[in-house]
Amino acid sequence: MLSKLVSIETLKPKLKEMRFLLYLLQKNKLTKLALYVAVGLFLVALLAPFIVPYASHIRDEANPSNKLLPPSKEFFFGTDELGRDVFSRVLYGTRISLNTAVLSVGLALLIGVPLGAIAGTIGGWIDEVIMRITDIFLSFPPLLLAIAIVSVMGPSLQNTMLAIALSWWPWYTRLVRGQAISLKERKFIQAAEAIGTSSYKIIFGHIVPNTISPVIVQASMDMGGVILTIASLSFLGLGAKAPTPEWGLMISTSRNYFLNAWWYSVFPGLAIFVTVLVFNLLGDGFREILDPKTRKN
Repeated sequence: MLSKLVSIETLKPKLKEMRFLLYLLQKNKLTKLALYVAVGLFLVALLAPFIVPYASHIRDEANPSNKLLPPSKEFFFGTDELGRDVFSRVLYGTRISLNTAVLSVGLALLIGVPLGAIAGTIGGWIDEVIMRITDIFLSFPPLLLAIAIVSVMGPSLQNTMLAIALSWWPWYTRLVRGQAISLKERKFIQAAEAIGTSSYKIIFGHIVPNTISPVIVQASMDMGGVILTIASLSFLGLGAKAPTPEWGLMISTSRNYFLNAWWYSVFPGLAIFVTVLVFNLLGDGFREILDPKTRKN
């Protein structure tokens, strides 16, 4: 009974903080709008196979009689060089881009967060080894490193996801390491060490949970950059392969028809623009809400 009371008392400050964060989110109209649009995008990605008007146009089904038709009531975004509905392919492309981006960022977090927490908490030669490896990865621009990795592994969406994760994890390692160095000087960490708590429990039970806020901010901002990188790699022929309806690949294919069929390039480009903008706005809003230094009370 006493333990239950203690756990309830422990939860009260967290619940109060959560209510305060929700209040700040309600006040920030731009972040709230971005959140609604992001939720809508994920719903579209989840339900894409069931809501696309022409499911058969997702793949290589050709219909020459409908070749390069402009936007109309039948084909909202027009058709491509094979007579496929561009709207259906852009809609399904949301599923591909978000799925690949989430998996890429998730894998980068799984690599970067533990390494950063271990380096910042333990220090010494372990910190030196981890950070020197991190510096090697950070010495290359992320897109250039991703291109190099995919070139070696071979072009595919799976290799694109892995390449992006391998080029993005060092940013999380640096971020979490800085947080861990600061946290390990706090009294609650020193108290845990004093009573003989294992390093593993300190790192994954105390350090990592207390780095969640900056990690959420960074991950939400990185989603836009990752989606743009996925599109860039596909545009260069290093990501998705035809007939996959990936936005970057669609823009790459549509270059030859731009003068006569502007819609073929414009709508996938708008999809990339809106998605990247939404996640950037979401990241900025989360930073403003979760960081006490930038909160507007």
